Amino acid sequence: MAAAPEVPDDLTDDLADDAPDPGHDGAGVPDAATDGLAVPRDPEARHGEGVDAALVLGGGGVFFVAWQVAYLNALVERGVPLHGVDRIVGTSAGALVAAVLGAGKIGRFRTEVGLLARVPRLLQALAPSSDLRPSQERARDVFLAAEDAEPSTVRAIGHAALSAHTPGPNAMARNVALVLASRRWPSPSVQITCVDAYSGERCVVTEDAGVPIARAVAASSAVPGLFPPQPVLDRRCIDGGVSGTGTHLDLVAGARRVLVVTLTDGEGAEQGAMTVSPTGFRDELAALEASGAEVVVRMPETMDLATLMDPREVPRAVVMGERQAAADAERLRALLA
Repeated sequence: MAAAPEVPDDLTDDLADDAPDPGHDGAGVPDAATDGLAVPRDPEARHGEGVDAALVLGGGGVFFVAWQVAYLNALVERGVPLHGVDRIVGTSAGALVAAVLGAGKIGRFRTEVGLLARVPRLLQALAPSSDLRPSQERARDVFLAAEDAEPSTVRAIGHAALSAHTPGPNAMARNVALVLASRRWPSPSVQITCVDAYSGERCVVTEDAGVPIARAVAASSAVPGLFPPQPVLDRRCIDGGVSGTGTHLDLVAGARRVLVVTLTDGEGAEQGAMTVSPTGFRDELAALEASGAEVVVRMPETMDLATLMDPREVPRAVVMGERQAAADAERLRALLA
């Protein structure tokens, strides 16, 4: 078996320990009060005003990364113009896929996902170690037990994540850099969500922030307790889903056409889980449609929350995603043409 490739030095120069982010000297990194990253969730803010076509990619672990990549690549192969959308919002697993799609590398990544079990560093970027310290378990359990996204709840999760004894943040960012194979922000259309672990604020990272794309994706995917909070300018940030949504549909409110790719729509849920209320997605969707957007929602036919991080589920996810894309392509070509 061939060894996994090393991360090229030119992809990780800006991920060195304690190095300032590109575009800022050490003393010039803006603090959290002035960096412009905090964007309160507000369905009436119409952040998508003037956007013609948008794509929203939600979170959901290794299984959902594989499903999204297979689904989106099959759509592109069938002529659906995903590379031409004006805004791509990515959260957690969807942040990684958004970066790959925005860079025009979805076909290459589809091949790598198919080899997931044979590319150890790729797997390390997507799935955490199962050998957790007690402080990590505590942070994870605080997140899993959360039933709402009140500011105090989100801050408690963030503080537990900050106090967890995890590996240093640069290992995760370097693994993500290998997956992305690029140090440049993939496209001005890409927006990556994360949460300030200290303040609990929802943050939206764009090309203008001067944050390396690998760092932004790592922050959006940093599940509390499983992965370390990531330095994003003068903040330490965790998974974008901690804010109470895995899709952040308010960021495309007012757009003309939106394709939403989500792990679940919450149908049939009787109680909240991990800060997301049982009606959270449906409430977001209703607000997005009320903004005037034409919306199509797509999700896996089936999924099991207990196996979202299991790489053995990847082949099933790939087959399912490609089958669903074949059925959806004609409608989505019409939506996004």
